[in-house]
Amino acid sequence: MALAIFDLDNTLLAGDSDYLWGRYLCENNIVDEKAYRASNDHFLQEYINGSLDIYAFLEFVFTPYANHSMSELEAWRAAYLEGKIKPIILPAGIELIEMHRAKGDTLLIITATNSFLTQPIAELLGIEHLIGTDPEMIDGAFTGKVSGTPSFQRGKVERLKMWLNHRDETMENSTFYSDSHNDIPLLELVDTPVAVDPDEKLEAFAKEKGWKILSLR
Repeated sequence: MALAIFDLDNTLLAGDSDYLWGRYLCENNIVDEKAYRASNDHFLQEYINGSLDIYAFLEFVFTPYANHSMSELEAWRAAYLEGKIKPIILPAGIELIEMHRAKGDTLLIITATNSFLTQPIAELLGIEHLIGTDPEMIDGAFTGKVSGTPSFQRGKVERLKMWLNHRDETMENSTFYSDSHNDIPLLELVDTPVAVDPDEKLEAFAKEKGWKILSLR
């Protein structure tokens, strides 16, 4: 049994779940649209450029979590999943997941997007195991801070190693699918790195390394 690891945004999804959550908040007047949209676009561009300050971004993302009740957040999340996420689940991504499931592989999503948003997305995809960036909670409420290491860039490697320490799993015959150059540290760690509809930086790197390049679009 091998480990099949998937990035989420722009890999199994035809879009970015974190960015789309921001769009949902703006469209429903939950946040100040002009200011939030400007910051959301700014952070997305930094991510694309590889210059994202993950802690500044998480402070931005988690502030609305701290300012609203869990019941409000869960209701908004359900509507967001229906309107923003279900339409961008890639059918070819589902086929890829099912191919690995049929082989008996352990399926794992590793994403920089926070686990409050991505846990139900993983469930929609039928993937039991998820490593996402965790928002801090105290007494059942979000604090607006991050808990532990964000699963971003080299943080994905750190979080995966922590996960493996608590499981009877190894990296032998492991595969990782990702679209982003931000994931190169983890792509270099697995036995079979696969660039999925890669950004320009990852595409160039993958070609140089002789990695497989795949499209799910």
